[in-house]
Formats: sequence, C-alpha cells, structure tokens
Amino acid sequence: MTLASSTALRAALAALGLSALVLPAGAAHARSNDEVMMKLEPSERIEQRCNSRAMGEVGRDNKGMHPDELVAYAYRDPVIKGWKIKASGAAIRSGNTWYHIAYECETQNEGMDVKSFSYKLGAAIPNEEWGAHYLVGQ
Repeated sequence: MTLASSTALRAALAALGLSALVLPAGAAHARSNDEVMMKLEPSERIEQRCNSRAMGEVGRDNKGMHPDELVAYAYRDPVIKGWKIKASGAAIRSGNTWYHIAYECETQNEGMDVKSFSYKLGAAIPNEEWGAHYLVGQ
C-alpha cells in the first residue's frame, strides 16, 4: 500500500466514523509476513526466525557489520529438535565478506517468536571456500 492510498483509506474510514479500525503503519505488512511464515514447515520457520535474529544481533553487537545473508547449512546441517535449532556450521555475510558463525536458538509460539538466542562469531571465510559452501558475493 502506498502512502497516498493509505492516506486515502484513512480519510475514507474517518468519514465513515471508522478511524479506530485503521491499522498502524506497517501492521498489515507484518500480519501478512506472519501469515506467510505460518505456511512454512515448522523447521523452516524456526530456521528463518533464528537466522533473522542472528543477523540482527551480529549487526548490533559488532560495529561496522551490516549482515544481509546467513546460510545455516554452509559447513554443517543445522540440528532442529522440537522448537530449538543448533546451527554450528553457519556462515553470515556482511558487505562482501562471509564469516563463520555458530548459534543456538529456541523459539516459541510455533516457531514464530525467539525465546532464547546465543551465538559465536568466527573468522572470515576465504573466497576460495565460498563455492563449496553455498556462499555468494553481493
């Protein structure tokens, strides 16, 4: 929804006395993302939520890093048990550099919310290894 159509919708609803029903900016988008996530298999949903958490935490904890991609299965398949995932052979990209990362993550609410998360960021991965581990440049 564009800003113009959102403004027009708000005006139309206000004219009908329904302004209280207008969702805050981004709420409709967030709801549709959740709907899409719920269509994924639980294991895929858990991996996606935890990969997203990993990128966010690495970006906040490491000045100058701006992660935009994470491959949980780069060096070893992640292990998912119940609502938990252990990705000990993952890789995360910031800029045009990939780094080793290992994380453990527990979710709740059918894999929609992260309950606990921890990670260990490793060394940069040499470019020569990228192809064999599903890693690509920007």
